[in-house]
Formats: sequence, structure tokens, C-alpha cells
Amino acid sequence: MTKDLQHRPAACARVCPQALWMVLRLMPSFVHSIADRLAAARGGRDAPGRSTQPFASMRHPQIPATVLLSLLVGAVQAGQPATPAAMAAYADKLLDEQKLSRDGPGVTVLVARGDQLLYKGARGAASIELGVPMQPDHLLRIGSVTKQFAAAALLKQIDAGKAKLDDPLSKYLPDYPNGSRITLLQLLNHTSGVKSYTGIPGYMGEPIKRDLGTAELVKEFKDLPVDFAPGEKWAYNNSGYVLVGAVVEAISGQRWYQSVDELLLKPAGINSVHYETGDQLFQGMVRGYTTNGSGQVAPAGFLSMTQPHAAGALIGNAEGLWRWNQALHGGKLLSKASYERMTTPEGAAKPRNYGFGIASVRLRDQVVLAHNGGIHGFSALLNYLPASQTTVVILRNSDSGGFAQDMVAQKLAAFAIGEPFPDAVPVVVPIEQLRVAEGVFGREGNQTRTLRLKDGVLQSQRSGGPVVPLAPLGGDRFAFPASVAQLQLERGADGKVTALTVFNSGEKQGERWTRSGDLPPEREFIKLSAAQMDALVGEYSSPQFSIKVFLDDKGRLLGQAPGQPSFELLASTPRQAHVPQVGAQLDFGAGEGKAGSLTLTQGGQTLVMPRKP
Repeated sequence: MTKDLQHRPAACARVCPQALWMVLRLMPSFVHSIADRLAAARGGRDAPGRSTQPFASMRHPQIPATVLLSLLVGAVQAGQPATPAAMAAYADKLLDEQKLSRDGPGVTVLVARGDQLLYKGARGAASIELGVPMQPDHLLRIGSVTKQFAAAALLKQIDAGKAKLDDPLSKYLPDYPNGSRITLLQLLNHTSGVKSYTGIPGYMGEPIKRDLGTAELVKEFKDLPVDFAPGEKWAYNNSGYVLVGAVVEAISGQRWYQSVDELLLKPAGINSVHYETGDQLFQGMVRGYTTNGSGQVAPAGFLSMTQPHAAGALIGNAEGLWRWNQALHGGKLLSKASYERMTTPEGAAKPRNYGFGIASVRLRDQVVLAHNGGIHGFSALLNYLPASQTTVVILRNSDSGGFAQDMVAQKLAAFAIGEPFPDAVPVVVPIEQLRVAEGVFGREGNQTRTLRLKDGVLQSQRSGGPVVPLAPLGGDRFAFPASVAQLQLERGADGKVTALTVFNSGEKQGERWTRSGDLPPEREFIKLSAAQMDALVGEYSSPQFSIKVFLDDKGRLLGQAPGQPSFELLASTPRQAHVPQVGAQLDFGAGEGKAGSLTLTQGGQTLVMPRKP
């Protein structure tokens, strides 16, 4: 599984909602912060599949490659959009820094401004087993990026007068429970409250492998209790987009993906975005990978591509998604009114900055219309900056860590618009200057951020979030790892730190946190007896999440979510354990004998998972 939904400026800097096509993680960093810490495979600039460098064939004058790279990258001035040559040099530099192995999962990257292609390249392998390099035009699954295609198909039908956003679901699916109270708008912006089928306990095991038609898939969740009344809250929901697809089918009389093709792709001249049917070969389709419990690359788990449906079943290449951005955001597909509704969050979705299959976030104080995608073996990112008509596409054939997708996308976009992020170069800071920064800082909503000096490194931890080491840049400025986010300290006349500001995505006005207290004592951990650990061992599951607790061959207590690496659980009491790196607390309940449930607390959220029989 992998990240989804929108830019996360830094998992370390803020707790952002994530969603996978497959499973909505209530506690996202509990899983992914572990995976993201896996060591990246070795690689280099000679990795196959990368784009041809500008000037590569020039023989004179003889300019060393490092000097040429510096000249090209340095050619971008603040406020001056990047040239293709400078963009290519910078993109290759960023990808080099990610150290993607030539014989590991790969990535395709595209950056464009309007009709001008600035960069298109690839790294890594399309097939590790066969040694096939990734190519820029290879096809990959795009996961939840599919949602904006499904949303646009329904909006196209609305523009034709065949439906309205405030129509009840019951108008198109008469037998759907409570369908008279659920509107098409609520399906599109995740405020319907219907049960997301990918969160049904055990569903992501064998059930996801079945071939199901639309009616059969809807039957899987239609009679389950709702999560909340329609319109009351926001919760990312794959069932909602299955229903969007069902409505599109009810209106058109054909499969949802056929409507996407006829209403959107063909008129836009896009022939490299497809529905992945199971009985058809697609030239250039790459193999997907995951990470097994030992942290090794492994084939992605199987699923029937009938089941992602309109929530995540499309495949495409980087250029096809660029052309899609041009058509959708260039006013070639939808009416002005429908496009504005699609890209403008409203109601319960407004605090989440979510429109219809598109999130609205910011970078360098500019609007970014964005969505991530995650599905078995693949991850995707599609961003669009309206002010400069800049597109960034990143497609990867892995659902695991080892590639800072969001950071790379943000840096590419900032460079393209002429507001690049400078390289963060750590400096040595005296321990005394770091020690006076220790303490607790607060802001509205009872949020806290703790700064603690440990082993000579200043660490930041937001309430319920991971512990993150900060890299000093000088002048009381610090960088978050694998991120564009930075932190600035403010000192009083006595030299003590009185406040700090976090800049998540290069904005001029960041999040200001004021000092609210001294540093609390650091939590101490204890060693459990064999009997105490045995009482916690077992499988715990809820509709949103599941964890297996077990002992490894070294006698350590470990926890593991499906398809993710294992992590060590550190005990503070015989019935309470922690994963300090991600700010997760696991309570196994009071009493003697086998624990009956596990309560996971992280990021201000709590999830109870009963023990499986």
C-alpha cells in the first residue's frame, strides 16, 4: 500500500489525512513511516532508463559534467520559469539523490508548463525479474487519480442535462438503502457517510481477488451501517466512487470506463489512459512491487481490477496524464460552472481542501490541484499549478517506501515556476544553542510540538506524530528530513527560545507555535517477561485497520500491518506498548491472560481493534 490523496508537505511537520485506493488508513504514519525508513537501494546517474541529457552529444567545448550541471541548475533565477535544459538537469539531480537502483522498482517523471514539455524521464526497472529498464512512456496503475476521471464523467453528464449534483442517489439506484438522503455531490466529495468497502475486516485478503460486476460490488457494502449521516462529516471513501461509477452507468447504459473514454479521453485525444481489463494485454505495462515483512522487494499482491472500479482502476503513462491536465484544467471538457464545483471544496469537505477527486493545496503560496494514488504495487501523483499551467506527474511501480515522492514533486514544481527550494546544507551548531530550544510549544486546537535534544540532535514531535530529527541550517533554521518543510526558532532577549514557525511548503507565513511549557520527562520502557509478551501476541482487526503482534526469532515483540514491514513494540507497562518513531501508542486493556483487544492511539485519533478468534 502507499500514500494517497494529496501533497503531504512533511509527515514530520503535520499530520495530514492520507487515503489509499485500497485501504483508508486511520493511522497512516503508523504504517508508512516505517516503510519510508527502509534504506534506499544503491543507484547512480548511470542508471538505465533516464532521459537523455541536453548537450550530451556535444564534444566541444569540453565542460566537465559537474560544472555543466551546476551551470544549468543555477540558470534559474527567482521568478524566472525554468528552461527545458535547466529543468532536465535539475530533475536528474533530484532523481540521482533518491538513489533508485537500476534493478529495483522504478519511476517515471514528467514536468510541463502549458504545452511545453520541460522534462520526461525514468529510472529503475519496469521488470526486475527480466531486467527491463523503466521507460518514460511505460504504463502504470494510477490508483485514486482515477477518481477525477470518474468525477469528470459524471459532471459531463450533468452538463448535458442528464443529472444534477443535488439529485438523490435513489434516482439512479432505487434500491440503495437511505439513497434518498445521499446526493451525488456527497458521493463526489466524500461526505456521504457510506461504508468504505476497502475497510471491511478481511476484505483486502481473499475477497479483493474476485471478479465482480458493479451491482455485485455495491452489494458488498450497501447494507452495512453508515459511518455518519450524509453531509455531516468528511471521510475518504472508495465506496462513494464505486457509486459514482454506478450512477454514470445508470445514466449512460454502458460501463463507467466506456463513458470515461467516450466523454473525456477521445474528445481530448488521449490514447494512453485505459481501464485495465483482465483479459487484455497493454503494451508497455510494467510490473508492480511491494516490500515483504523482511523489508525486501517482492511482487505486489494480487487483486481483481474489477474491484477498484471508478475509485482506482485506470492505468496510464506520464504524458497521458499531462494531456489530461491540459484538457481538464484548460476548459476543454467541462462547463465553467462544473469545473469550479469540481475544484472548489465546500461543506464538510472544505476543511479537508477536497473537491471532486481533486484536492486543493498550496506550494510557494500558489494553489496546487492535486491527487495521489496508491494501489497494489503502484503509486501515483498528479499535480497542476493553475497560475503557471504547470503539470508534475510521478508514477512508480512500488507501493512501498524508498522514494520521497511528495518532496520530489514539490521541488520539481517550485523549480519549474522559478521559485526553487535551495539545497538544505546542514551546519554544526553548538549543543548549548540546541539545548535552550528544548520545550513544549502550542497553537490553536490544543496541538503541541515538543523539541528535545537527544544524542546531540534536536528532535521535533507533534502531538500524536512521529519523532523527527531536525537538521540545523544556521540562523536558528532547521530542515525536516526528505521534505521541503523547515522550522525557524524565535529567541527572546535572554537567548531562550520563545516560539517557532513551521514552513510546510515554502509559504511566506508559516504555522507559529509559542512556548507553552518545559520539556516533559522522556518515557522509559521496560522489559516484558515471556508470559507478558505471550499475552499480547495475536491478530487484532477493525474495519479500518489490522495489526498482527508476534515474537521474532530474537524474542522481540513486533507488530505488523498487512503488506507492511514489521516494527518493534516498546513496552511502558505490561499492557501498553509504543512505536516512538511514529508517535503510536498501543493499549491492550487491563486484566490477566490474553488481551481481548488493542487500542491504537496516534495523531489525536483512537482506533479499537478486537482480537481475532
